[in-house]
Amino acid sequence: MTNNLKNINIDGPEVETRDLPLVPLRDMVLFPHMITPVFMGRSRSIKALSVAMEKDKRIFLVSQNDPDTIKPMASDLFTMGTQARITQMLRLPDGTVKALVEGECRGRLKSLRVVEDFVSAQFAVVEEISVYGPEAKACVRTATDAFEAYAKLSGAISKGLIQALGGLADDPGKLADSIAAHMPFKISDKKLLLNCTDIEERLFLLVKLIQEESEVFAMSQKIKGRVKEQMEKLQKKHYLNEQMTAIKREMGEDGEASHEFQELESKIKRKRMPKEAAAAVRREFEKLVQMSAMSSEATVVRNYIEWLLSLPWYRKSRIKMDIADARQILDKDHYGLEKPKERILEYLAVQMLVKKIRGPILCLVGPPGVGKTSLARSIARSTGRSFARISLGGVRDEAEIRGHRRTYIGAMPGKIIQTLKKIGYSNPVFCLDEVDKMSTDFRGDPSSALLEVLDPEQNQSFNDHYLDVDYDLSDILFVTTANTLHSIPAPLRDRMEVIQIPGYTEYEKERIANGFLIPKQLEANGLTPADAVFSKKAVLTVIRHYTREAGVRNLEREISSVCRKLVKNIVETGERKLHSLSVKSIHKHLGQPRFRDSMLEARDQVGIVNGLAWTQAGGELLTIETVTMPGKGNVSVTGKLGDVMKESASAAVSYVRSRSKELHISDDFYRKLDIHIHVPEGAIPKDGPSAGISMCTAVVSALTGQPVDRKTAMTGEITLRGRVLPVGGLKEKLIAAHATGITRVIISRENEKDITEIPSSIQKQMEICLVEEMGEVLKLALVAKKDV
Repeated sequence: MTNNLKNINIDGPEVETRDLPLVPLRDMVLFPHMITPVFMGRSRSIKALSVAMEKDKRIFLVSQNDPDTIKPMASDLFTMGTQARITQMLRLPDGTVKALVEGECRGRLKSLRVVEDFVSAQFAVVEEISVYGPEAKACVRTATDAFEAYAKLSGAISKGLIQALGGLADDPGKLADSIAAHMPFKISDKKLLLNCTDIEERLFLLVKLIQEESEVFAMSQKIKGRVKEQMEKLQKKHYLNEQMTAIKREMGEDGEASHEFQELESKIKRKRMPKEAAAAVRREFEKLVQMSAMSSEATVVRNYIEWLLSLPWYRKSRIKMDIADARQILDKDHYGLEKPKERILEYLAVQMLVKKIRGPILCLVGPPGVGKTSLARSIARSTGRSFARISLGGVRDEAEIRGHRRTYIGAMPGKIIQTLKKIGYSNPVFCLDEVDKMSTDFRGDPSSALLEVLDPEQNQSFNDHYLDVDYDLSDILFVTTANTLHSIPAPLRDRMEVIQIPGYTEYEKERIANGFLIPKQLEANGLTPADAVFSKKAVLTVIRHYTREAGVRNLEREISSVCRKLVKNIVETGERKLHSLSVKSIHKHLGQPRFRDSMLEARDQVGIVNGLAWTQAGGELLTIETVTMPGKGNVSVTGKLGDVMKESASAAVSYVRSRSKELHISDDFYRKLDIHIHVPEGAIPKDGPSAGISMCTAVVSALTGQPVDRKTAMTGEITLRGRVLPVGGLKEKLIAAHATGITRVIISRENEKDITEIPSSIQKQMEICLVEEMGEVLKLALVAKKDV
C-alpha cells in the first residue's frame, strides 16, 4: 500500500453517463450501500424528490462546498456524489420532507440543468479499482482491527454493527464505506473518502483517520482526568465546554466560535453592565454556544442575551440645570398649574446642590382635559430628559409590569423594561397614565406590582421576571396621572406625592384658549393668524354656552370645529381673507348654544336649594327640590341617589323634627304632611357625603314657606345635632359655582384650610361663608317672604 496520501486515486474509470434529479446535501456525505434519512426543506430539493418518486425512485445526492448556499450551482457542489434509491418518503407538518435513501454507487458530476422547478444532474458512474489477494485481506483486517479498537475505546459503537461488518470481509469497498459512514469524521474527511475510487488507498486513508480519531479520544480522556479536579463545583455543561476547549487546544485549532458567536461575544465584552447582569449574560452565552441553532431553547437564550445587551444600564441623558429656562418652558406650555411647576423647579434646585437624588414620584390628580399628561411631557422638556408614556387603563395582568418568566417561547419583559429599551436612556421622565383604572383578576394585581416600581426605597433593585436580575429605576422621574384618588389602593397612593389639578376658571380658560388652543388649531387646520381672529366675547361664548367641563379638551374641539368651517369656506369660494369671529359668527358655525348662560333660577324659590357636587369631570351645581303635601308623614327621596345621600336626607328630616319649635314649624307636621325630596337628572347616579345641609335647608324652606337665596350655594354634611361637617373637592365645587353665577357659598369652618387653594380671582368675586351649625346655614340661605 502506498504511503503518499496526496496521490490518492480519484480517476476511476467511468462506466456510463446518467441523468437524475439532484438533491444537494448541506452537512452530510452519503456513501454507497448506506441507508440514512435525509431532511429536505428547499423547494427545488422537494420537487426533485417528487419527480424521482414518480419515475424509478432514483436520485443523485451531492454535498455542498458551503452549507449556507441556498441555490447551489455546479461550482458550489463537490465533484463526487452518490446515486441513491428512495425507500420511503414522509411529508412533515412544518413543510419539510423526510426521505429514507439507500446509496447505490459513486458518480462524478458532469453538468447541471434546470428543469421546471428542480435541478437535474448529469453524472458518470465511476467504477471502483478493486484489490485482490493477500493485500485485500491485509487491508480488510487492518481496517477492521482499527475500527474495533476505536469501538472498544469509545464505547459508542454497538456490538451488532461490529458483527455485521465481519460479514463484509469479501467486499473491501463496501466494508470501507460502511465504516466511514459510522465514524464521527469531519465532512471534509468523508468527502475525501467518497472521492477515493481505489479501494486499497481508501482503506489506507480510513485506517489513518480512525487512528487519528482514536488518539483524539484518548487525549480527551486524559484531559478529562486533568480538568475534573478543578471543575467539581461547576455545572456539567460548563465542564463539557471546558473539555471541548481543551481538546481543540491540544489539536492546534483556534477554538473560536462561529462569526455570529464572535460578534455576539464582542458585544458582551463592550457592553457596560452591573456585575450580576454581566455574569448572567456570560453564563447564558456559554450555554448558547453548546446548543443546536435549530433548537427552540437556543432561540429563548439568544433573545434573553439580546434583551440584556440592549438595555441602557448606565446610559443617561444630560439633565438641564437651568431653572430659569425650565420655568420659561413650563410657563410657555401651560397656563396656571403653579403648584406642579413649583414642585419641578424645587426638584431641579435640589439636584443642582446634591450630586444624586432619587427621582420623585409625582401623582397628578384631576378631571379629564386639565393637562396632566401634557404637563409630564413639559417636565421632560424642561429637564432635558427623554419622555416615555405607558397607559395603565384596563391593565389586568401583573406580567404587564413585572414581565413573563422565561419558561416558554414568546416570553417578554414588562412594559417598564420594554420602554427603557425603546428610549435608550435610564433616566427618562416616565408618565404612567390612568393609574386609577387598573383592574385585578386571576392573572394578578398590577397595582401591587407597581409598588416596587414606585417605591423610592425599593426601585433601585427592581427585578423583572424575564430579566431575573436587578435593574436600577431610581434615576427615573415617575409621573403618574389619575382622575380620582379613591380608586387607587392605599399602599400605592402612599408611595406617591399627590398634586391636585382641580380644573380651570373661566378666566384661565380664556387665557389658555387665546395663548395655546387657538394658535394650535389654526396651524393644525392650515390657517394662519391672518385668516382668523377670535374676539374676547367669541371665546367666552364658546366657554359658557358650548362647553361645561373642568379641563379644556372640549373647548379645543369646539375651536377646531370653527377652524374647519373656515377652511371649508376658503376651499369652496377660493377666497382667502381675514375672518373676524364674533358672538354671532360662533352661533352660526356651532349652532344653537348647548348650555344656558346661567343655571340659576330666575327668582328665589321655596324648597329649591343650590348644592355643590364633585364629579370626575370637575365640580357641578346640584339643584335639590323639596315639596310638602297632605299625607301621613312619609318621606320619599328620588333622583337615583346612592345610600349616602339617602342617609343624609333622613338625617336632615330628623334634625328638622328635633328643632321644629326653634324653626317655627308645627310639631305634628310629620303626621299630616308627606315630604318629597328630589334631585333632578334622575338618570345620572349621584352619591357622596356633601348634600346634608342642602337637603336640610330645602326641607326647612318647604315647611316654613321661606324662599332660598338663588345666588347662594352650599356644601357640607350634617349630623343629627346640626353640626356641619367638612367635605372634599372644595376647589372644584367653587369653580363650578363661580361659572354658574353663584355669589355666595356656605361651607364648613373646618374647610377653612382649603380656601388657600381657591384661585384669588374667585375669592374676590364670591363670598365664602364659614359655618359650624345648621342654624347659621339657615340664617344665611333663607330670605324673608317679602323678598320673594
